[in-house]
Amino acid sequence: MAHRRVEVDGEWWEVFPTGRVTVYDRDEFGLVFRKGTGTDAVRRYVRYAPLGSRYRDASLAGLSAAQLAELLRHSQPEWTSPDGRLARSARARS
Repeated sequence: MAHRRVEVDGEWWEVFPTGRVTVYDRDEFGLVFRKGTGTDAVRRYVRYAPLGSRYRDASLAGLSAAQLAELLRHSQPEWTSPDGRLARSARARS
């Protein structure tokens, strides 16, 4: 799975695809931004429509740091995102 790190406003975030598939999977996909580790990690989620490559890894690799920062600014907190709720329930089952 593709993985990037980006600095936004002096904070480092890891960025990777959520892995959640929706009916819009061919048009858009989700990204998770994670800052920190373990239970203290802050996660934010955003869905976006890639331009050019429809492959998640290639699309993520092609985004500039400025584009990733803009996506982070439009992201939503874990507790408000369907992607976040699914991830949280999966962690609770482990």
